[in-house]
Amino acid sequence: MRDNAGFKRLHRNASGPSRAATRGGRKPQARLYGNVCGAITGAEALVDTGAIPALLDSTDRRHRVCVESFRQLRLPLVTSEGVLTELFHLVGDNRKEMESAWKLLRSGAIEPAAIAHAELPQVHALMSGYGDRPMDFADATLVHLARRESLSTIFTVDHADLETYRIEGRRRFRELPEKRP
Repeated sequence: MRDNAGFKRLHRNASGPSRAATRGGRKPQARLYGNVCGAITGAEALVDTGAIPALLDSTDRRHRVCVESFRQLRLPLVTSEGVLTELFHLVGDNRKEMESAWKLLRSGAIEPAAIAHAELPQVHALMSGYGDRPMDFADATLVHLARRESLSTIFTVDHADLETYRIEGRRRFRELPEKRP
């Protein structure tokens, strides 16, 4: 497992994270289990879609606070294929942003965790359970992974939704960066 304290600077623009952010190709020790669910050992936090572009784009208004929060987290961060789909949809045709996202993902700082077909009814139940604030697929996969992987910390800028959602119907997420008043 890689400690994030050594990361001095992330980068200065959307062309990609700096060498400090990807630490010269060094691989994190946490690896996927060989099981069908793709559980990740050693992970301590999840990452949501919006935090990734905010982390990578120095012009984003949340960039500074996301860099500060990212430095506090132990890597890898866990995410889902749903989050990655949203991320690459958001970056769209912007090649610099797309390459920046790929560079971060390929650095090992973010590990996608697979969700097996047999787990989909649980994801569906989560999406069906929040009538007053509908849950999208990516958020449902993160709440599911939080329960499955016993994670409660999430790197996010989407405080409105994640303050509402509960892990196993009871526990709140610990959100980083913390919501500013």
